[in-house]
Amino acid sequence: MNSSTDSRAIAAIVVTYESASTIDDCLQRLRDARDVAEIRVVDNASSDDTLQVVQRHALADPRVRFVANPDNPGFSVGCNQGADDSSAPWLAFVNPDLQVQPDSLARLRDLSIGTGREALLGADLVDEAGVRDTAARRRDPDFAAMLTAPGAASRLGVDVDDTQALQPLEALSGALMVMPRSLFRRIGGFDEGYRLHAEDLDLCRRARMAGAWVAVANGVRVVHIRGVSSRARPFFVEWHKHRGLWRYFGKFEASQRGLGVRVGVFAAIWAHFAMVALKLLFRRR
Repeated sequence: MNSSTDSRAIAAIVVTYESASTIDDCLQRLRDARDVAEIRVVDNASSDDTLQVVQRHALADPRVRFVANPDNPGFSVGCNQGADDSSAPWLAFVNPDLQVQPDSLARLRDLSIGTGREALLGADLVDEAGVRDTAARRRDPDFAAMLTAPGAASRLGVDVDDTQALQPLEALSGALMVMPRSLFRRIGGFDEGYRLHAEDLDLCRRARMAGAWVAVANGVRVVHIRGVSSRARPFFVEWHKHRGLWRYFGKFEASQRGLGVRVGVFAAIWAHFAMVALKLLFRRR
């Protein structure tokens, strides 16, 4: 498939960090996937065997190319780098711990085309036991609720509605997103001000603001082995998760709120971080 001429060609973008335990299977599945014309791996300074595995796939398949960053600039930067290094008209952002089926990405693309409008779609993510991931279906953070319950903004799950093949949502998980490149370019890609977490919420919100449809395909099931590269760095992950929520609030809601609310949201976010950090510290001890 020639990605420059085929209007249905897909570029799969994978951002890795310490992903040696899952990236081999992820890349083999992407190589076997229908209509995937380009595979771009952006590695954020892994110290394990991730790059060796990627290099092996790149030697075996010309569709696979990689960017080896000398440091870790974050997930958003990596996604944008991968998109910039590819040309296919469809983009699939795929976590290295996902196990796509041969038709997963093509089905999401076809469903997007079938809406008759620009659409950003996600899949029905499940763990290895088949339990559905609540992060696959989300709403925008409720910062007003944070003022009475500091952790409320991070409780974003939406119930599954299996009566809808495409369930409209406010936000999807960044673990798997399929969208036309034209939409990605029009909204400016991922906001590189996020290091880790909340960048998917931001992208979905800007897509909706641009008139696109955001939805999950309840019939496209993909296994997600969650948090493989994050387990060794829980404090780092939680810091950037809360920092991302504060950035999100500043971009989309702070200008509509009074000073008291802005101060209250700031305090609630970081009080929640302090509580989570203490739990992690006691768990380690």
